[in-house]
Amino acid sequence: MAILLLEDGSVESDLSEIVSELAPIGVHLKHYDPGTSLLFPSLLEQDVLNNSEKHYIVDLHNSVFEFLRHENGSLWCDLLNVHPGVPNLQMLLNAYSHYHTHTSAEPLYVLAGEMIFGFVRPDGSQIQLLVQPQDYIYIPAEVEHWSSLTASLSFKAVRYFTSAEGWVPNYTGTQLNDALKPQ
Repeated sequence: MAILLLEDGSVESDLSEIVSELAPIGVHLKHYDPGTSLLFPSLLEQDVLNNSEKHYIVDLHNSVFEFLRHENGSLWCDLLNVHPGVPNLQMLLNAYSHYHTHTSAEPLYVLAGEMIFGFVRPDGSQIQLLVQPQDYIYIPAEVEHWSSLTASLSFKAVRYFTSAEGWVPNYTGTQLNDALKPQ
């Protein structure tokens, strides 16, 4: 279940409170636990997946979550599978660890691992959201954010696309608030 870190150092783990904190920036967060991960636990635990295994996971996920594709208007989806052995991992981490926006929405359903998202709120304050398995996050187009893996460097999620170009980061230059930087 997601955890929110506020700029004053307080932590929120109640889903309804987190949803309220995210509402002013238009980010939606839901938690769905349909039990589909029980159908492929060994695939979620292994780092490297072949194309057939990736398609199997996505197809099984979509059989339960077809409504998400309609809800977020996506044309297709794929499996984001990040692990310590991914080629160019450091380049990938650097690309998304700075505040940026996208021209399309960024919807993700987390299957395994954790990811941290940072957001700038309308008043300029910043917050960080840790998403975990069975969390669904929808970041609208043009919402200023950054993302990073946790120390495990492991993350699997279904990504939804309306266009391939829409996920290219447009960097804003906003600096991460010192109060939220890892010590």
